[in-house]
Amino acid sequence: MNFVQKFSSKNLFVFNLIFIGIIFGFSLAFVSFSCSTPKAQKTVHAEEAPAAIPSDALAIAVGLQTAFHSVADKVLPSVVELKTVSISKQTMPNMPNFNFNGIPWDFFFGPRDQGDNKGQDNQQQREYRSQGLGSGIIVRFNDGKYYVLTNNHVVKDANEIRVATKDGKEYPADLVGSDERKDLALVSFKTSDKYPLAELGDSDKTQVGDWAIAMGNPLGEQFSFSVTMGIVSAVGRTGGPGGNINDFLQTDAPINQGNSGGPLVNIYGEVIGINTWIASNNGGGSVGLGFAIPINNAKRAIDEFITSGTTSYGWIGVQLNDPGTDVLTALGVQDKRGALASQVFLGSPADKGGIKPGDFITNVNDKEVRGTNQLVLMVGDLKPGDTAKFTVIRDGVSKDFQVRVEVRNDQVASDNKKLWPGVYVVPLTDDVRDSLKIDKNAKGLAVADVTSGSPADIVGLRAGDVITEVNGEAVKDIASYYKLLREKTDKELWFGAARSGAQIETLKFKR
Repeated sequence: MNFVQKFSSKNLFVFNLIFIGIIFGFSLAFVSFSCSTPKAQKTVHAEEAPAAIPSDALAIAVGLQTAFHSVADKVLPSVVELKTVSISKQTMPNMPNFNFNGIPWDFFFGPRDQGDNKGQDNQQQREYRSQGLGSGIIVRFNDGKYYVLTNNHVVKDANEIRVATKDGKEYPADLVGSDERKDLALVSFKTSDKYPLAELGDSDKTQVGDWAIAMGNPLGEQFSFSVTMGIVSAVGRTGGPGGNINDFLQTDAPINQGNSGGPLVNIYGEVIGINTWIASNNGGGSVGLGFAIPINNAKRAIDEFITSGTTSYGWIGVQLNDPGTDVLTALGVQDKRGALASQVFLGSPADKGGIKPGDFITNVNDKEVRGTNQLVLMVGDLKPGDTAKFTVIRDGVSKDFQVRVEVRNDQVASDNKKLWPGVYVVPLTDDVRDSLKIDKNAKGLAVADVTSGSPADIVGLRAGDVITEVNGEAVKDIASYYKLLREKTDKELWFGAARSGAQIETLKFKR
């Protein structure tokens, strides 16, 4: 009898009981193990809902996002990409007539370009084409032409200019006018296609903390028509590159190379500035310090570019200085904002209007002067022929003068013989006495600089001199010095001064 046959039904029943017991034991062990699992491992079941986003907060975020969408849709069709080519020629020496193992040079490289100087020995001209890229914004349409506002440095020295629009089209463009002092330029292109004009805002109303949206073509065509967002970080910034006289808007909206000439826009889709330069310590990348020309600085220039191809500046004929604390304190204006007229051109609008050296200009047409650079901009924006009110502090008293503005003429503005008196002076502090190696009790004013060809230069005053007298009257401090210039020099001017330990008297300048 085999094993199966010997295995009785009774034995089979016992075997089944044992098998069921083993399975039940494993089940209890599994349940025990599961129950000992740490709470951190608790499984989140699908039926548990995630935390809800507050509807009121979400509505605000969606509303802001919708506003940014609307601004981009409104302004981007007016933004353009400016592609420029500058051509230069450089004279290069010709290659000598040699060959390789009897095979002439031309066999390998083709005929050598002799340029425009084929008749000159060992000379040839090579043409170099350098490409540039910037941005612009369409601001005018007139007689079938669209006009694009941009930076002067974007199109300066360009022999070829092309305008690329967001719809992928390109047009040849012409330079209409440019202004290096404000770094502005206007180019035009013709087309029957229709493009919207940008809406220009009022940059004087821009405040720190306002939304700022920058548009343009950063870092080349790969990133063209980009939009970045930030806030207005500051207003009235000065000190731009290349002697730029604008009072810039500062923004942390990311701006990079190629954004130059593109618009800075507010939340209403109005252009409030033209992106111009960045401050960077990493080779030109954005670090949140971008600067834009306020659009109000460009509005008159746009019209003048179209009508005459150039722009004019108002001129009143004063030379301004940024005096130190010692000078401001001596004049009693240490707690005032403004600019010091240290020199005045004889016969200039300022001279005719009554402004004198030593006047501290605080307001123009009742608008506060925040500093020297801003006053330069304010005067430049005055229309020639208009009369402006200048408020000055003189001898501690506020006075108003009416000045009829004239067109700035570089020849007149550089006629140093009329620059009165042509010397920049500073108080004798201990540091100044030490640098000049003079007695610590010396009195007077130190000559910091003398303008070449000016009256002070003609009479023989020199830098390093110590002025002790004006027309025979003792100079006690800088306030008395300017008062003597105003009241004692109508007909002639001379100085008493200390030089190298000796007292001298200069020649006399006849007015």
